[in-house]
Amino acid sequence: MSKNKKIAVIGGGSWATALVKILSNNSTELLWWMRNQDAVNYIRETKHNPNYLSSVPINTEIVNVTSDLKTACEKADIIVLAVPSAFVHETLSSLQIDLSSKVFFSAVKGIIPERNQIVGEYIQNEYHVPLKHIGVITGPCHAEEVALERLSYLTIACETNSNADFMAHQLSCRYIKTTTSDDIYGTEYSAVLKNVIAVSAGIAHGLGYGDNYLSVLISNAIREINCFVDAIHPISRDIKDSAYLGDLLVTAYSKFSRNRMFGTYIGKGYSVKMAQMDMKMVAEGYYAVKCIKEINKDLEVNMPITDAVYAIIYEKMSPRIEFKLLSEILK
Repeated sequence: MSKNKKIAVIGGGSWATALVKILSNNSTELLWWMRNQDAVNYIRETKHNPNYLSSVPINTEIVNVTSDLKTACEKADIIVLAVPSAFVHETLSSLQIDLSSKVFFSAVKGIIPERNQIVGEYIQNEYHVPLKHIGVITGPCHAEEVALERLSYLTIACETNSNADFMAHQLSCRYIKTTTSDDIYGTEYSAVLKNVIAVSAGIAHGLGYGDNYLSVLISNAIREINCFVDAIHPISRDIKDSAYLGDLLVTAYSKFSRNRMFGTYIGKGYSVKMAQMDMKMVAEGYYAVKCIKEINKDLEVNMPITDAVYAIIYEKMSPRIEFKLLSEILK
């Protein structure tokens, strides 16, 4: 892939801001779309995102921030999607341009609820982008630690080695190490499921369970993830790699994890609506658990942790009762 490819980051949240910060280290020009024109004006004037990771300086000599989605996508060779999964369809459906020649990288870590599809499948089916031009950017990595320039790791998955290598190079810097993979489905579904598991970890924390219980919960969770991704895309993979296990661990344990935070609220007795209002951020696990539950109707993978989270969030079952039942089958 040519070194002169132009990249557009779509999204205005913390992860999009972190990706813009990283990519600007190796770019001469970067497009950054966000919906809020007031935020765009603020960044142009102050060189900081007013709403997310506000301490991160934005190099506006390199970063062209805009609220014009059509122009950003038309100019870009590579589009990095970093909006919450619940808003991907709404965001892209307004575009009346041909996207089939673009290279897409998903940094969403969620499922499109309107389609019950991971982002890669959605882009392939909805916009006729060949699978070889679709990739995934996954962790383990929290936006907040990127902002602090703490050493972090990213995995870039794509069937086309040159695309994966290019994006890996663009994301590499003093505080970011990158590796590549060809397991698009496994890395993306694993990234979705780790958010569901992080919600369960938060519920356990909110209920007063300790680290001893959490270690068993996460041990069972990685097996659950492994069984699911093997059922949906059976190839040879090592579930202990950082793209799978590492991403799960950081999301389930970290104080920066919004999915764990959301689960903690639920475990403490908050309603879903109250938890969402208090957080003022999107917890992907909320949407993901419903989609995974529906997808699993055909696969019939044994997923007791996912089932428990679904029962608590969508069937309004008691967190305490569900986790007592879950504790009897964990091993």
